[in-house]
Amino acid sequence: MASVKALVLSGFGLNCDFETSHALNLAGAAAERVHINDLGGVSGRANGQKLGDYHILVFGGGFSWGDDHGAGVLLANRLARRLHFQLEDFLARGGLILGICNGFQALVNLGLLPGLKGERTRQAALLANDCGNFQDRWVRTKINSHSPCLFTRGLDYLSMPVRHGEGKLVAAPEILKQILDQNLFPLQYAGRQGAGADGLFPANPNGSLHDIAGLCSPDGRVFGLMPHPEAYYRQSQHPDYTLRRELARRKGEKLSHEDRGAGMLIFENAVKAARENF
Repeated sequence: MASVKALVLSGFGLNCDFETSHALNLAGAAAERVHINDLGGVSGRANGQKLGDYHILVFGGGFSWGDDHGAGVLLANRLARRLHFQLEDFLARGGLILGICNGFQALVNLGLLPGLKGERTRQAALLANDCGNFQDRWVRTKINSHSPCLFTRGLDYLSMPVRHGEGKLVAAPEILKQILDQNLFPLQYAGRQGAGADGLFPANPNGSLHDIAGLCSPDGRVFGLMPHPEAYYRQSQHPDYTLRRELARRKGEKLSHEDRGAGMLIFENAVKAARENF
């Protein structure tokens, strides 16, 4: 395949589209920011970009429609009413979907995650953080190597920032059991030593059940997570960058601020999987 084309949704409170498209371009994709009104079918117009022209679709972070009626609810409703068949066709031909923070919330509301048994009904929810306020902090996550998620293949631990007020993943006991049994949780919040956060704040910043920081579909092609990988596409974005740079200097090594940040691994895996799927 000559080029992996990625569509990054923008508009109405989505505010991480520039960083996300930049990270995808660095990963080898040809990324375009597309306003939701310019996506064919959403505005009711016949013209506009079609999902069939792309291989990766990204619902980025932000506060779509001000999170009225709940985080990601209005975005999900609008897409469900206007773009349902395009989304299903996109997935049927092998497309990949990534939802980051607000995008993850929208995917859960759309029923695309966890998508058990192929059903498109909401099976889980992302509720207000247990701590009672918005969290903007760096977290450590451990990767579930048994997950079918195509975006996290070959990874073990990732540090990334979170910035959300509604990130607590909950589900009915029977749904949660299926998520756990099928390993549809690609990553979990972890403590400094790599062990599970055990639900403890601040390692688990929102009280998410089983420390789950993201979900994937059974085929691994739809992935949503609360941490922001696009906010760690280069080394200098990490709060420990100056310490790491000094330690590298003492070893006779050089660490550049432009060196790849760990969040890039998710985008690189997405591009690689798209090449394999098409």
